[in-house]
Amino acid sequence: MGDERLTDDKSELKKKLGREAVDRFVQDGMRLGLGTGSTAIWAVRRVAERLAEGSLHGIVAVTTSLQSDLEARRLGIHVVTLNDSTVADGLDLAIDGADEIDGSFNLIKGGGGALLMEKVVAYSSQRLVIVADSTKLSPRLCDRFPVPVEVVAGALEPAARQLRAMGGEVSVREALRKAGPVVTDLGNLLLDVSFKGSFDPAQREKEIKQIPGVLENGLFTGRTPELLIGMPDGRLEHRKKA
Repeated sequence: MGDERLTDDKSELKKKLGREAVDRFVQDGMRLGLGTGSTAIWAVRRVAERLAEGSLHGIVAVTTSLQSDLEARRLGIHVVTLNDSTVADGLDLAIDGADEIDGSFNLIKGGGGALLMEKVVAYSSQRLVIVADSTKLSPRLCDRFPVPVEVVAGALEPAARQLRAMGGEVSVREALRKAGPVVTDLGNLLLDVSFKGSFDPAQREKEIKQIPGVLENGLFTGRTPELLIGMPDGRLEHRKKA
């Protein structure tokens, strides 16, 4: 019963975070990035709910994954891509989750496999709000979560060798309900890479991107986010980097 209660409490906190992010930060007429995952999906649903009830108007959304795209369209949100003329100047705001957050507001994202489009959307937004519970806070990146790296299939082993040469422990992400590796929405494979020693997240993000065959990695250092953090007692804390 104890574990079930903790699971229920965490699910309710994720719902609260996603909904509050919309109520607190989303305004009429925004060009809005909608993220991926079990917390961010509640932001998608809250946007749709408020559009339906008439308390929010004129939202144009760009989604970061097939999951959020299908949910947004199913609920009647107007979805476009970043190639559309309506978002030619970029996005006003993106709401997304994170897998790990360090004290300098650097992020690891990509646990759901959508890191490439998550980064495209985040880096195309004037403002990025990350919704996460307090367990995602960490003294250093890779303390609790590996760095996902999206790789074209033909470069899997060469990329893995170079990541190991950087000091990484590398594994191919395996699917849970199918035989073989996870395949991303864009048809690529994922390497999960743990760096046990200290490293500069911004420098490491650049180094990994220079490996031939690597499309993107889950280190997010190029956009300083605001954080909406769910605490164990149910409080939500809005944090901005000083």
